[in-house]
Amino acid sequence: MKKRVVITGLGPITPIGIGKGAFWDALMAGKSGARTIEFEDCHMDLFNSRIGCTIDDFSLTDFLHKRKDFRYLGRTSTFAMAATKLALEDAGLELDYIEGERGQGTYVVKDTDPERIGVILGVGAQNMDLCEKWHRQFLRYRGPKRLSPFGLPHVQICAVPVNVTLEFGLKGIACTVSTACASSNHAMIEAYKQILFGEEEVMVTGGADACITPFIFGGFIAMNAMSRQNDAPERASRPFDRDRDGFVMGEGSGIVILEDLDHARDRGAHIYCELLGCGATSDAYHIAAPDPEGEAQARAMKIALRTADTYPEEIDYINAHGTSTPLNDPAETLAIRKALGEAAEKVAINSTKSMTGHLIGAAGGVEMIATALMVERGMIHPTINLENPGEGCDLFYVPGKPIQRDIGKAMSNSFGFGGQNASIVVGRYDPEKDAA
Repeated sequence: MKKRVVITGLGPITPIGIGKGAFWDALMAGKSGARTIEFEDCHMDLFNSRIGCTIDDFSLTDFLHKRKDFRYLGRTSTFAMAATKLALEDAGLELDYIEGERGQGTYVVKDTDPERIGVILGVGAQNMDLCEKWHRQFLRYRGPKRLSPFGLPHVQICAVPVNVTLEFGLKGIACTVSTACASSNHAMIEAYKQILFGEEEVMVTGGADACITPFIFGGFIAMNAMSRQNDAPERASRPFDRDRDGFVMGEGSGIVILEDLDHARDRGAHIYCELLGCGATSDAYHIAAPDPEGEAQARAMKIALRTADTYPEEIDYINAHGTSTPLNDPAETLAIRKALGEAAEKVAINSTKSMTGHLIGAAGGVEMIATALMVERGMIHPTINLENPGEGCDLFYVPGKPIQRDIGKAMSNSFGFGGQNASIVVGRYDPEKDAA
């Protein structure tokens, strides 16, 4: 018999708020995290987009006991570690800190066997700040003589979950899922399966990314993917709007704690919602552009509905991929219509990216946190900057201000470059109904 899987902890590190309370308040207020950015030692006049949703004044030591090896960490890893601390604490998983030799202490989860706690994280790129730093160092000295022996291990994409396991002493599965903008959703799907079939009791999942670096940022500019509305950063991310011209890049981490329902109940954990089903497909259409017909995206949603034993009319809310690009938004709208049929006319849809920007590998994790909070609290945050719906964008996207709505079941979509699609269905958890 399949296990039941619930969300018990939320850890958002985002451009609009760090921690559950600040993040929620910003969502309800329609706060934009966008601002003008600059890169040192770069000719900024060559960057036709100079907007990003950055996290300023962030320090890992505000969250964790300082370790000597923190200086080797990349920004993506630090975001993931801080978000994991927030999520574990929010889940009520008690942590002890054990001092180690030479300042290398570690946390220990007290009330759950660490061998039954796994980590699967979505990361779209890697620790790109380190990658670019060490590449410059290599070229400067024309060889590896001045490279750190810790450089390569921390650059690798697997370093992100590994650093989480090292910090918190977690000894279940540890791996990275990298499917561009769908990385977090795919990671959560794989984490869901680990619990579903009894491999782990608790999973640390979601994702992290810090792609606001010269090379990554410049690469997206070369693809004409990002907004050029440099004179009004706060208004540049405008999903489904007629005047959208590309996404605004963000950074951060969204970590959720998934847990076996019996384990969560036994320890009296707070349950935000239950994971009910998921679906994943591939467009097999283009390396960067979505299939304009939305067929594979719709199929991912249909699979998620089927595995969740859910009819289209039972979906009250969809957290859209909603990137603010000319190609994505109408394709996703069409896909929702194909997946939900007539029920698409009544569903409330929004885009968290209108405020946070596009967090790449972290996007799905942050958006699942937003979804879980909205399911629990019966409020749906707005899609900001949506003033005149664009062609092909003709559904209800909650423009301008939040709305109150009872949410029994919700869906969160993430669609990555290369046509990598992943949809997840969650539902409100009713302990009284479950007990009956």
